[in-house]
Parts: sequence; C-alpha cells; structure tokens
Amino acid sequence: MEKDKADINNNKGIETTNSGKAWNMLRLKKLDWYIIKKLLSTFFFAIMVLALISCVIDYSEKVDAIVSKKVPFAEVANYYKNFIPHITALLFPLFIFIATIFFTSKIAYKSEIIAILSSGVSFQRFLRPYVIGGGFLCLVSLVANHWIIPVANKQRIHFEDTYINEGNYTYAGDNIHLGISKGVYIYMQNFNFGNLTGNRFTAEKISGTLLKEKLMADYVSYDTVKKNWHLHNVVIRTNDSLSEHVHKVFDTNIKYSFVPLDLSKTDAIKEALTTSQLTTYIDQEKLRGRENLNLYYIEKDRRSAQPFAGFVLTLMGACIASRKIRGGSGLHLALGIVISAIYIMFMQLSTTFSAKSNLSPMLAVWIPNVIFAGVAYLLYKRQAK
Repeated sequence: MEKDKADINNNKGIETTNSGKAWNMLRLKKLDWYIIKKLLSTFFFAIMVLALISCVIDYSEKVDAIVSKKVPFAEVANYYKNFIPHITALLFPLFIFIATIFFTSKIAYKSEIIAILSSGVSFQRFLRPYVIGGGFLCLVSLVANHWIIPVANKQRIHFEDTYINEGNYTYAGDNIHLGISKGVYIYMQNFNFGNLTGNRFTAEKISGTLLKEKLMADYVSYDTVKKNWHLHNVVIRTNDSLSEHVHKVFDTNIKYSFVPLDLSKTDAIKEALTTSQLTTYIDQEKLRGRENLNLYYIEKDRRSAQPFAGFVLTLMGACIASRKIRGGSGLHLALGIVISAIYIMFMQLSTTFSAKSNLSPMLAVWIPNVIFAGVAYLLYKRQAK
C-alpha cells in the first residue's frame, strides 16, 4: 500500500512538473516582450509614415476638384479617415516585412542576437515572439479585411463618386444583357447614364424552355423619384404554349428589380462590400448572367490570404536579418525591398492569369504565399543549424 501511495505521489509530481514546464513555455519572458514591442512599434511607425505620405500625395491629386467644388472640411477629413485604412490594408504584408527586417537588423548589428543565442536560447525559441507578434497583426488584418476596411471603402468611394468622379460611371457598352430575377431577363441595345435612357429595350419571362412573355419597347427612361422605368411604344407578346397574344401600349410604367447603376461595369464595388455582402453580390451577378466573376472571387479570397502573407513574411524577415553581416541594416533593407518586389510581381502575375484565363482565384492568391512559406522554411532550417 505504501509503495502504491509513493508511486501515485511520484506520478503527481511528474504531472505537476510537466504542467509547470508547459506553463513556462507559454509564459512570455522579458526577451519576448522586448522583441514584440520592437516589432509592433516599428510596424506602426512605418504605417503612420506611409499613411501620411499617401494622404499628401492623394490630396495633391484631388485638391483642384476639392477647392473648385468647395467641399466641406468635415467631408475631406472623413474621406482621409477612411483612406488611411484602405492604403494600410493594401501594403500590410510588405510593411510588416520591412519593419521586421529593419529592427531585427539593428539588434543583430549591435550583437544582441549573438548574446541571446550564446546564452543557450535556441533559434526556434528566439523566433517565438515573432510568431506571437506576427500572429497578432495577422489576426487584426484578417478581421479588418473582412469587416472594417469594406465599410471605410464604401464611404471613400462615395466621396470620390460625389466630388471627384462627378458620378460618371463606366460606360455600360452595347448589347446589354442582364438577368434581374429567376426566369426574367432584360436586354438593351445601349444605355446613356447622362439622361438615364436606353434604346431597344426587351424583357423576357421564361419558364423552363417556354417563353411566356416578351415585352419590347423602343426606348426606356428611369424615374429617379418614383424609382420605376417608363417604357415608350410597348409591344407585349404572351404565350401559354397553346396560343399567342399581342398587346400594344403607347406608354407604361413598370418597376423592375434593377437600377441604372446595375448596368455600369464598375468593379470598385467589390472593395466596398463586407465578405457576406460580397458573397451575396456574386450570387446575384451569377443570376444576372455575368460571365467572368474572377475579380470578385480574387477579392474575396485575398482578404484571407493577405494576412497569412504578412505572417509568413514576418518569419522570413526574422530569418534574413538575424545574421550579422558586412553591410549591416542597409544590405538587409535592400534585400527586403527586392523580395517585396518579387512578392508583388508573383501576386500580380497570378491574379492576372486568374482574371484573364481559367486559373482558380483561390490558387491565384495563395500561390505566392505557398512559395514564400517554402522559402521561409528553408531560411529557418539554414539559420537553425
């Protein structure tokens, strides 16, 4: 009995020791806090400088329109409040990469990393604060990309359409086809956004393979007050599979489930929709018969892939800049800029292939991440030796 009690106590002691080790592994030490604070402070400083420069450049481009239209200061301030998240999210992975290289290279040049590794800290343990800091920024970026940035973009795009672009939407082109609901399709030979009128309008109601009704009008105009369409010189053909009837009307008003904006082929709207709204919009565009929606799928997948890219580039930057070399921070930064340019080139190449050909949008946004994750792993193995 006494022997059994002793074994139980020993096992409890082992379990306590193991749990203590696990807790010590999870608990952040001074080294962790030091590196995390350096990483976050350098990143946010770089982002603030980038945002300030971007706002100055953007204002210099728009100042003529802002002054000529006497845009209220509150509107301009609100625009740049929403412009900053947009430009920050756009270059998030690259600036976290450059920030990581910058401060890691500085502490390597001061021989701090040599001292850390010489004290018995493994390179794997040294990377732990980078994983925590990069993971935190990755999570923030993920939440922002899906829910916060689209709301800011909506207000930013509204300001540009109101004061900068003067509401001039992209020309819809000729021979416009649009599915507006299940089994209902409209056609217009062309549409003029200036006076909101279209020529040679046709609306068809189809049930299976049966054309139940075909409405034809010489031209249509949109009433912005009543939110309906005014049709001129209308001919309506109805078909019940046994007989066909023709009915003519000089003028009539019909409320269709589309507005002139739906005819504009602008892709900026994808940036102003949250992910759930973007999914609904894609389904709606499928119903309307739009052929190539890859740009929208790319935007949807990019919102998840981009934060992961920031995390991978954080670890890559730590592996590159942790070694003290001749040339110091300057050489590390130059290498970081070259790698950033290669990353942008890969991303542009893959997304262009997806938008113009049959490459899967998900593959297009994740291929650069997978390639750079492989490079980061090779760099880690090399440094760990």
